[in-house]
Amino acid sequence: MSDKSEILTRAVEEVVPPELGAKKLKSGKKLRVYLGIDPTGSHLHLGHAVPLRKLQEFANAGHEVIFLIGSYTAMIGDPTGRDIMRAPLTKEQIKKNFKTYKKQASKILDFSKIKIRYNDKWLGKLTGRDIMEISSHFTVQQMLQRDMFKKRMAKGEDLSPTEFMYPLMQGYDSVILDVDCEIGGNDQLFNMLCGRKLQKAYGKRDKFVLTTKLIEGTDGRKMSKSYDNCIYLDDAPSDMFGKVMSAKDELMETYFECCTDVPDKEVKKILAGNPRDAKIRLAKEIVTLYHSAKEADKAIAEFENIFSKGGVPDDMPEVKVKKGGLLLDVLVSQKLIASKSEGRRLLEQGGIKKDDTPVKEIDAKAEKGVYKIGKRKFVRINL
Repeated sequence: MSDKSEILTRAVEEVVPPELGAKKLKSGKKLRVYLGIDPTGSHLHLGHAVPLRKLQEFANAGHEVIFLIGSYTAMIGDPTGRDIMRAPLTKEQIKKNFKTYKKQASKILDFSKIKIRYNDKWLGKLTGRDIMEISSHFTVQQMLQRDMFKKRMAKGEDLSPTEFMYPLMQGYDSVILDVDCEIGGNDQLFNMLCGRKLQKAYGKRDKFVLTTKLIEGTDGRKMSKSYDNCIYLDDAPSDMFGKVMSAKDELMETYFECCTDVPDKEVKKILAGNPRDAKIRLAKEIVTLYHSAKEADKAIAEFENIFSKGGVPDDMPEVKVKKGGLLLDVLVSQKLIASKSEGRRLLEQGGIKKDDTPVKEIDAKAEKGVYKIGKRKFVRINL
């Protein structure tokens, strides 16, 4: 990870209050730090990795680190950044999601240095009187300061009382854990400041909040599955490399800062050179972190072969299909496209090719040959 002197600056959007963070870190005492996540999904991308990497930095620096699983708050539903109410999850869904979440997070977190806690252990035991006591420290006007609530009210959309409760429940986590610092994405600032206020109200430690930067997806928009612009932690090395290479050039500086361990001075030199060479270095660093240096070198060679020399990957998947089957059905079954509607969109854009020739017909039959789907996916079909 990055140098200890950068723990409050690198990939950091804001420290609140900044003087408290600097004072606590300068004291040399072991700090208690936590990051909370609601396992609402099981597919982690580089955006999720930024606060995870920051948590590991604190662990590497010798601090007491807690990875909190929102086993109760996920059943409420975090309204952060949402235009509509989020559907709450069941205990079974949360348990299933966290199983795969932990496996992917292990690419970043050393769980031998990190404690895992579950907030249903205390939130699930709160009485109605307890909840009224927690709520008494806030006003409705304070809760309505949240941007997403203002926007929804302006549109005449509903707000659920449970959505008001979410930041209070997350704040109460801080009271129970009694931490010096809470880490989270910049979109979590309101919730984390609720925790800071509650810790003071309950006579606990004075907590500072550290928000990490939010990184955009490869197309410059918010990194989101719905935009198909995510770089996932469990992407195959070649896919991960290709996605980084497809990212907009203006994202490189932020990606270097938030997603790699390359020193800042070296990053400046890299970015001052040839943009393509800089992006190759960025892609290599990221693939090495989540796979290995060997896989990164292999991905570079494959990228050069496919995109510079017009070749095809040596280890592309092969599938044998029955004659007369529809191509889009085959691509969906092989998970090369998410749906037929995505396939139709790609066909219209010339994004599906057979032996370098664009396929145009929506009802095209699967034929023997090599198919390229989009920019990075290949399959060899045999009959």
